[in-house]
Amino acid sequence: MLPERRPHAMTVPAPPAGRLAVRADRALTAAGLTGPFRRDAALAVLLAAVTVLLLAVASADPVVTDLVGPVPATLQALVAGQTLLLCLRRVAPGSCLMLVAVAQAALSLLAPLEVTVRGPATAVAAYTCGTALPARRSGWLVALAALAETGGIVLAAARAGGVTGSTPAEVVSGVAVLAVGALAGSWVATRRRYLELVELRAGEAVAVQRARADAAVRRERTRMARELHDIAAHHLSAMVVQAGVVEQLVERDPPTARRTAGELRQQGRRTLRDLRTVVGTLREPGVVEDPGTDAPVPGLAGLDRLVDQVRALGTPVVLECRGEQPAPAPIADVTCHRVVQEALANAREHAPGAAVRVAVTTAPGRVLVEVENDPPLSPAAAREPRDGTRGYGLVGMRERAQLVGATFEAGPTTEGGWRVRLAVPVEQDEPDTTTEDTA
Repeated sequence: MLPERRPHAMTVPAPPAGRLAVRADRALTAAGLTGPFRRDAALAVLLAAVTVLLLAVASADPVVTDLVGPVPATLQALVAGQTLLLCLRRVAPGSCLMLVAVAQAALSLLAPLEVTVRGPATAVAAYTCGTALPARRSGWLVALAALAETGGIVLAAARAGGVTGSTPAEVVSGVAVLAVGALAGSWVATRRRYLELVELRAGEAVAVQRARADAAVRRERTRMARELHDIAAHHLSAMVVQAGVVEQLVERDPPTARRTAGELRQQGRRTLRDLRTVVGTLREPGVVEDPGTDAPVPGLAGLDRLVDQVRALGTPVVLECRGEQPAPAPIADVTCHRVVQEALANAREHAPGAAVRVAVTTAPGRVLVEVENDPPLSPAAAREPRDGTRGYGLVGMRERAQLVGATFEAGPTTEGGWRVRLAVPVEQDEPDTTTEDTA
């Protein structure tokens, strides 16, 4: 049995978060924000505007004003400038973090001792270093940034007259913001690399499987062509010669013509037997037919017997024939029988006990064969083949259909079953005008 060539690799739907990111990327591109710097600049402007707005609201709150007084405009401008530095977060993540840390130290020096002013820039810059830089380098940068912020807090406390009870809390909070941001970024980076590795390995596995399937199909086609050509060329050429002899001797030497015709008939039987043996060897290894039998190759006429055999194995099968059965070409006739045979075998394998319907419909210029089975009686009833050849029969059926110019479809039904559909073209018989011409 030929391995299945999957025409399309399995496409795993993107998770909701992935779809949201794709939509956001398209929206930003449509707005002209292409490239890391432009998008980071837009993010920095947005965060700066929100931060200044929040500081303005806090300054206008009487409760806050009574406790710490209004937030000076200088601090608001410095926080906005610190946030705008995020435009460099992916272009130069290390420099961005150090500049943000220095700006935070300046905020500690300029703000009143009892007030802690901290914008989102510190956490965002540390997160970016965690995602974009190696863990060791990111750790060193976070340590230097924490040292800079701590220095600013200590200098502000010393200038105010000494370390107060809130100074250690400010140091711990600053270090915690940097550490948590960097760890979160490192985790996200690790997760991204893992997903990329999984996707890469899945792609490689699909490519290897596809290459193996293609190679197997090519080897099988080459072998079939070689074997069939050798047998057909040997026997049919001899039959053509013998037919020519019969044509010449039919009037001059009838006894010799009859003897040659008998040899021609025997040669035809040997050719049919050899071709059946070759095809059986190529397509059905392990199933040996009696080479001495002259039984016709199975076709649509043999579906009744095939259905009876499947019923005897315990599968409920219903055969429906609609319309007058035409006479398709011999190879197409065999293809119809083999497709039904393989579809019934797949139904018995993957949906044991499920009812199967086989329908043969005659339409103008074609024969339509459909095999549809119900869903498995239980999810546990569907068995997976142990040799890893699931779906190989579909390739065999598809290859047979292509050889005779038929249309082949296979897929699940809405009820959970499986349907195989084969449409075989049938040439219309042309009216015989020999008698009219002779007359």
